[in-house]
Amino acid sequence: DYFKQSTTRLLFIADRLVTMTLDMYKEPQRMVEDISALGLRHVGYGIPTDLFGPFVTACVQVIRTLTDDDKAEEAFRWSLSL
Repeated sequence: DYFKQSTTRLLFIADRLVTMTLDMYKEPQRMVEDISALGLRHVGYGIPTDLFGPFVTACVQVIRTLTDDDKAEEAFRWSLSL
């Protein structure tokens, strides 16, 4: 019910997710503000917060198919769990 969007929009979201993950390590102070605002927007959209965990898990599973580097995977997971 929550991902009824075009493929183009979903690809944009995925790209933005990876960019924000990298930015968390480059500009942590700015990203804390951005992530807080993003979380509030999603709550405002009516997205249940209990879906955040499964979303993070799904994203990490995709990254796991792209790398064997356990530290990279853990860093990705950490940045999404903030």
